[in-house]
Amino acid sequence: MNNSNYTKWVACWGNATSISDREISTYSKNLTLRYPVKMCFNGSKLRFHFSNLTGTETVKITKAFVADITKDDGSYKPVYIMQNGKAEIVIPKGEEVVSDEVEFEVRKGATLTVSLYFADFTQMSAGTLVSGPLSKAQFAYGDFADCRILPRDLSKSTQWFYFLNTIDVLTEEKNHAFVCYGDSITAQSWPDYLTLRLEEEKIDNVSIIRRAVCGTRILRQYDCITYQAYGLKGETRFPVEMNVAGASAVLIQHGINDIIHPVGEEVNQFRPWSDLPKAEEMAWGFENLYVKHAKSLGLKVYGGTLLPIYGWRTYAPFRNELRNQYNDYIRNTKTIDGVVDFDKAVRNQEKPESFAEGFDSGDHLHPSEAAYKKMAEAVDLDFLK
Repeated sequence: MNNSNYTKWVACWGNATSISDREISTYSKNLTLRYPVKMCFNGSKLRFHFSNLTGTETVKITKAFVADITKDDGSYKPVYIMQNGKAEIVIPKGEEVVSDEVEFEVRKGATLTVSLYFADFTQMSAGTLVSGPLSKAQFAYGDFADCRILPRDLSKSTQWFYFLNTIDVLTEEKNHAFVCYGDSITAQSWPDYLTLRLEEEKIDNVSIIRRAVCGTRILRQYDCITYQAYGLKGETRFPVEMNVAGASAVLIQHGINDIIHPVGEEVNQFRPWSDLPKAEEMAWGFENLYVKHAKSLGLKVYGGTLLPIYGWRTYAPFRNELRNQYNDYIRNTKTIDGVVDFDKAVRNQEKPESFAEGFDSGDHLHPSEAAYKKMAEAVDLDFLK
């Protein structure tokens, strides 16, 4: 491998950081977290971004390792930040940190594991719920950070990703990152299927970076612990989450929760009607909170239309009309570089307020796996090239 070809840092994997579900137990101790990550580029170095953005206490990772599990020896390398003569990872509350560079032979197609061990009581607040065929994680009780296989009787799978939110690789100049920004629709499977589609199409110079938080809205956020896991509002999220090395573009599909959440304080004290925006307000948020900031970073911006919601528990015709108005804005605005019409891809052609047959997960809001594959197919590959 010719290291002289590797001159550019590019994010090769990433999630957002939000607030984990508030439960009675909010601390863990003597815990190993493990995240498998499939590499999309060749490279010579790695660096790791850790976030405690939503934490209220400092987090200390006792030790961390990265390994190539497709090699027999595991190729374990420690991950740390050299601070005051100590090799450690300390993440202050409300902050994000980046590890020192790790010399590592990164091979396209290989699966790396990033393992974090927490010896002491740790506040498990900064986490994000993510799912999809490429989004798997595990945790284990005990210290197994440098073990190839976690013990079966002490480990369990999880869809929660804590603290680790981005991995960068030092790679070739041709490579770049494409960011998918949104809510639970994007936190679920379609970005993974887009990655798999790129593999099938042999497009190997772009990574898909997911920045998605379930329940988030463009214009509002919840500060009560009941709904705190629904995350931060767009104004707070977007500037932080667009810190993506080598990014060339962002695809934004966001806003459905602004429409479906408000029900009136007589129904839910945390969801007043005053939270319900007009389409013009949502468009203002898209333009001023998202597009302007992305353009200031030199990114191309693509908009994604909102999906059908007929049958969802708060469905009403006025909500669907608001969704249609916002989608018409996304389709027609001249301030972005293109549109992915997700709505058109998955809706019932005779009854466009609902999903097409086989495309509803069952809750009438989230797509089925077949629909997520269709969403990935709806993305114009020229947007990624």
